[in-house]
This record gives sequence, C-alpha cells and structure tokens, in this order.
Amino acid sequence: MTQTQLRFGILGCANIVRKVSRSMLSSPNITISAIGSRSLEKAIAFASECQFPESTKLYGSYGAVLDDPDVDAVYIPLPSSLHLHWAVLAAQKKKHVLLDKPVALNVGELDVILAACEASGVQFMDATMWMHHPRTAHMKEVLSDEQRFGQLTMVHSVFTHMSDEYFLKNDVRVKPDLDALGALGDNGWYAIRAILWANDYELPNTVTAFRDPVYNDAGVLLKCGGSLNWYKNGKVATFYYSFLSNICMDIMVHGTKGNLRVHDFVIPFNEKVGSFYAVSDSKWTERSLGCDPEPSEVKVATDVPQEALMLREFGRLVAGVRSGEAKPETKWAVISRKTLLVIDAVMASINNGFVPVEVIY
Repeated sequence: MTQTQLRFGILGCANIVRKVSRSMLSSPNITISAIGSRSLEKAIAFASECQFPESTKLYGSYGAVLDDPDVDAVYIPLPSSLHLHWAVLAAQKKKHVLLDKPVALNVGELDVILAACEASGVQFMDATMWMHHPRTAHMKEVLSDEQRFGQLTMVHSVFTHMSDEYFLKNDVRVKPDLDALGALGDNGWYAIRAILWANDYELPNTVTAFRDPVYNDAGVLLKCGGSLNWYKNGKVATFYYSFLSNICMDIMVHGTKGNLRVHDFVIPFNEKVGSFYAVSDSKWTERSLGCDPEPSEVKVATDVPQEALMLREFGRLVAGVRSGEAKPETKWAVISRKTLLVIDAVMASINNGFVPVEVIY
C-alpha cells in the first residue's frame, strides 16, 4: 500500500498545535493544508509564528476548513465543549478525525461522534500521544511475560502539574462552559487511560472517587482521584490527577512475580529516549539490608517524537481507507469510549456522595 500525501486541516490555534504542527511539518507524508481560527488575523499570526508553509490556506472560521476540498483530515484541539459539534460536522464532510482529549464531555456525546464517523466511513483517533511511543509497546511486552511478571494485581497512575495563577484563572481547562471536566478530563484522562492500558482495556466492575476533591470558584475540578475494582480476579487500581501539584507522570504496575514503573509516561523527559524500570523475583538480602535484584532501567530510543509517531499511524490508517484497501480501524474508538466510561463513572461517584459506581460498556 502506497501512502499518499495526507492533507491536514487544523481547527483552532491552541498551544498544543505548536507541538503537533512541528511534527506535521517534519513528516514527509503530511502537509498542513489549512488552519482556521475565530478570526482571520489570529490564523495569519499563528501560521506565521509556527512557520507554516505559504501554501497553507488561512481561514477566519472553523467551517471554512471543513469546506475546503483540499483537506483530507482534521486535527481538532478545541475545548471539549465544542467537540461534539465540530467532530460530527467534520465526519459529515468526509474528513478523517484526529480529536484531542478529552474527546467529549461524556460517553453519550462520544457515541454521536463515533456514529457520524462510522456513517461517513472516516477514521477516528484520539490524540493521546504516549500510546504511540515505542516504549509503550516495550512495557506491554514486559507486562505480558507471565514467567517474569506473573499476574497483574494492582496499578497506580498519577498525572499532576503545578499551574500558575494565570492558568488557574484563564485557561480553557478551568472554564465550565469550555472544558467542564477540568483536571479530570485533562490529567485524569491520561491516568485512567494508563490503568486501562495496563489491564488490556478490561473495564473495572466499579469506580469510586476519593472524597474531598478540590474545585475552583466556577465549580471545575482541580484535583481528585479514585479507585477501580475488578471483582472476579481481585485486581485494583488507584489514580490521582491535579493542577495543583508538582509535575508527576508515574505508572506503577504490580504483578505476582514482578513490578514495572515509569516516571514520565505522558511526555518523556528526553524526547529521543523513553525509560522505565522493571524487576522480577525480588527478595530481601541478608538481614533485610536491601533487595536483590534491584529494578533495572530499560531505555527505548526513538528517532522521532511520540506525536510524530501518532501522526504516522493515523496517516497509515487514513491511507488504507482512502485507497479502498482497508476499512477504518475501530480500535481507537473502543479505547476512547472505555476511557470516557470510567471518567463518567468518576463524575457519577462524586455527584452521588463518593459511592462505588458500576461500569457498564
């Protein structure tokens, strides 16, 4: 299958576009065909600042990007309250959809988006970049090795960062009319996805939010956490997310025979090397003065950043659909939906007094 040029349209000038567009510009099979903003002046200034090619069309609306016949796919990094409208419209216009997280405010909205993509035969993928780093596949190999890791028993995931006063007052992620899920939809999305990933996307039976979440004055979550339980095999998981703590991006996975830990799963500390630590068959040393063996560091190199690998995979899937050699890959839709189901359960637990909430697919 020959991969043809994928012509992207971008809806909006969010900060994350600076990161993603850098990889678009360096990818030989991708071109930025158009970008739209709420004003033409902003689109012009943003394209110039990010050094978009002169051929990029600049529009003063999102709809103009979707109407452009030279756009094959759209990247949508808009506030989550706008995802339902613009993702559905993009699908109806036969544009393949790369949608930033959280992909919707709830599963009901996401189901409408996915139905529109299916009806139009376009590819859907959420823009969770760490899923595409080669380290992620390597860690999964470790977790799948029953001889060394055994059976998974517990996962703990954390994603926090300390936000400054400007962020806490002005960022879209703390505005109830733009991103009503707040830190749960942003940092919590990653922490919950990590748990599902470690569990091969097996949904828990119940989700329970921790008590005493922190909100801003507008009622948007700034920090919280919760637990997940799988009754049939006794597995448990905990997660924590916050806009109010120092940067932490940990996944800790415990098995009957081994452990795995990664300290930077969301954004690798080093763009070209992703590390994690693993150990199996640990025992106390004499007089319990230490542990043997100690966890060993595994380094996984990559020539391109994880967002470029995400774009490469998205482009590969779109190329298959466009050539008629493949149908849209549904794996990413399923994973997105399961992530959002758990987020819905967290919100339901909070709203109902922190009781366990059953998760039903």
